[in-house]
Amino acid sequence: MDLKSTKAPVSTVTYNRNQVDAPTENIYEAISVIAKRAEQINTDIRRELVDKLEEFATYNDSLEEIFENKEQIEVSKFYEKLPKPHALAVQEWLDDKIYYRNTEDTIPE
Repeated sequence: MDLKSTKAPVSTVTYNRNQVDAPTENIYEAISVIAKRAEQINTDIRRELVDKLEEFATYNDSLEEIFENKEQIEVSKFYEKLPKPHALAVQEWLDDKIYYRNTEDTIPE
C-alpha cells in the first residue's frame, strides 16, 4: 500500500450516500465492507510503524536516562499526518479497489 500517493482526505468529508451504497445497493453492507477494510489497513499501518520504530530503538537497562531519537520522532510525525484508516478504506471503496462478494449469493442449493 502506497501511503504517500493516496487521495484520501485527512480531515472529515461528507460523502454522497448514493455513491457509497451503489456497488451493494445496501448502505449497511457497504459500511460493513468498508469497516473490515479499515481494520486491515489499520493493522498494516501499525505493523509497518512498529517495524520502522524498532530499527531505531535503543535498549537501556537504566530508567534514569531518556534519549530523544530524532529518527523515531520523524517516523512518528509522518504516520500522524497520514489519513485515518477509515478514510483510506472509503477512498478505496469509491475508487472500486476493494473486492467483495456476498457469500449468501454463492451458496448452491
